[in-house]
Amino acid sequence: MTYLVKLCGTTTVDDAQMAVDYGAHYSGLVVEVSFSERSITVDQAKQLRQQTLIPTVVLFFDQTTDWILSAVDRISPFAVQLLGYESPAQVNELKKNTEVEIWKSLFMPVGKTTNAAELTGQAISYVDAGANSILLDTVDLSQNRFGGTGKTADWEVAAEITKNCPLPVFLSGGLNQQNVAEAIRVVQPSGIDLCSGVEMSRGKRDREKVRGLMAEVERVTR
Repeated sequence: MTYLVKLCGTTTVDDAQMAVDYGAHYSGLVVEVSFSERSITVDQAKQLRQQTLIPTVVLFFDQTTDWILSAVDRISPFAVQLLGYESPAQVNELKKNTEVEIWKSLFMPVGKTTNAAELTGQAISYVDAGANSILLDTVDLSQNRFGGTGKTADWEVAAEITKNCPLPVFLSGGLNQQNVAEAIRVVQPSGIDLCSGVEMSRGKRDREKVRGLMAEVERVTR
């Protein structure tokens, strides 16, 4: 099984090149997300996408369908990742009006019990709406931070959701060189989504951390 890797929170051309240099499959751009230090504008995202040699995934939070379609038209990404409370109906509407892939993030609150059956049901509702991939991540409700928390999810719950979801599932949330092997072993996702674990500070990617983490992923998945 091949584990796909997305490096998320790309803010510069150098960041994007690191993803290419060390074998990541996707570069993630956080676009117009007010709570994220990694957020960039639509125009910046367009420029980065044009200078990136691997598929670009753009991340949006609770934007209207019309806004998303307009941004997609300007950026021309490979996929849109929806970070917020977007409904299955909105996913379905997007699928009818764009050819890019639609990925949906589902969140497990930090420090709280997550109901695997409930979250699996949510995942299936997005599958039925036409989503192409599901991403499991953490949310820190105390800081109103969806993703990019640097905190791990409940991997046993994530494994249960992954097992019962017919779509590719990416795991995110606090993954780093020290814990990624165990995360892959327990959850067995189709891919992993890396952000804080490859940064020196929020929004500042660290080449050595990228190199080390990607080497660890290759070691445990070859």
